[in-house]
Amino acid sequence: QAELVESGGGSVQAGGSLKLSCLSSIKTASSYCMAWFRQAPGKQREGVAAIYTGSNNPYYASSGKGRFTISQDNDENTLYLQMNSLKPEEAAVYYCAADLNGGYCYTDPSNFDYWGRGTQVTVSS
Repeated sequence: QAELVESGGGSVQAGGSLKLSCLSSIKTASSYCMAWFRQAPGKQREGVAAIYTGSNNPYYASSGKGRFTISQDNDENTLYLQMNSLKPEEAAVYYCAADLNGGYCYTDPSNFDYWGRGTQVTVSS
């Protein structure tokens, strides 16, 4: 069973930065799509960014453009999300997910087979 484990969440003041990590246990010879999502209380889960493993061509949803950067260390099977200039409205549980089905790599949650448990990000004003 594949496992995704997020870390790096925490509490920051508005304008601060955090870098999230997602360690993947997925072992496959093929590239697959990995993504970051977030969900705030009472809101739907929304995509932030996605990237194929081994690729340098990320996709950013509108929520992730400009101040967030998705990256990866394929040797360490780790996905990252660097978040800068955080805003209070971006407080949420952040999840990483993996889509092994091929096709376009973007942030439709229904495409993703595996999910981590999430890491809490709190942004105070």
